[in-house]
Amino acid sequence: MDKLKYQNIVISSLPGSGRSTLARLLHKKLSDWNLFSGGGFMREYAIEKGLFKGDSLLHHSAATYGEDFDRKVDMGMREWLVKKEKMIIESWLCGFLAQNVPNTLKILLVCKNSLRIDRVANRDNVRVREAKKNLKERMNINVQKWTQMYHKEWNDWVVKKKLIDSKEEINFWDERLYDLVIDTYMYSKEETFNLAYEALSKGITNKYQVSDEWKEDNK
Repeated sequence: MDKLKYQNIVISSLPGSGRSTLARLLHKKLSDWNLFSGGGFMREYAIEKGLFKGDSLLHHSAATYGEDFDRKVDMGMREWLVKKEKMIIESWLCGFLAQNVPNTLKILLVCKNSLRIDRVANRDNVRVREAKKNLKERMNINVQKWTQMYHKEWNDWVVKKKLIDSKEEINFWDERLYDLVIDTYMYSKEETFNLAYEALSKGITNKYQVSDEWKEDNK
C-alpha cells in the first residue's frame, strides 16, 4: 500500500453530496482503518431512545437530541482525531471539528442543490418536494443550533487562527477550512475517490474547481 501523508481523514458536506459514498470507498481501500458515520450513529441513537421513528425514511434534525449529547459526540470525534490513527469520519461538522488537528486530511464535498435534493429523494424513496422541504428544515434548524453551540470554538479555532475574519458569518462549510474541496456534480464517485486518495497518499491538496451551478446556489 502507498505510504500515506495523513493519519486520519474527515469528510464533511451537506446531505446528498456523496459523503457516505466517499467514506465507504475509502474504507474499502483502507480496510484496516476505522469508519465512523456521525449521522448514522445519531440516527441509531435517536431510534433506540424513541426520539425518532425508525420507519421514517427521511432523516431527522439535530433538534431531536439535547445540546449536551450533541456536544459530547462532536467533541468525542475531535478527541479521536487527536489521539487515534487510521480514522475515517464522515459527518456534517467533522471538518470544522478537525480544525487545528495535525495529520488530518479535511475534505469538503459540495454539489448543486437541485442534484442533492434528487439524490436524497432517491435514497429515501420520497417525492422531490418532500426531500426539498426536509433538507431546508434540517439545514435551518441545524445551522441555528450549531452556530449558537460553537460560537466560542469558531472564534478560537478559526478567527484567532486568522482563517476567516471575525466580521464574516459562521459557515462550517467554508472552503477555506478544508484541505481539499470536490464538487460531486462535476466528478463521478470514482473520480471523487481518486482525487481524495491522491491527496491522502501524495499530499496533493489543490482545491478543485467547483461548478458554476454550485457558485450560483451559494451566492
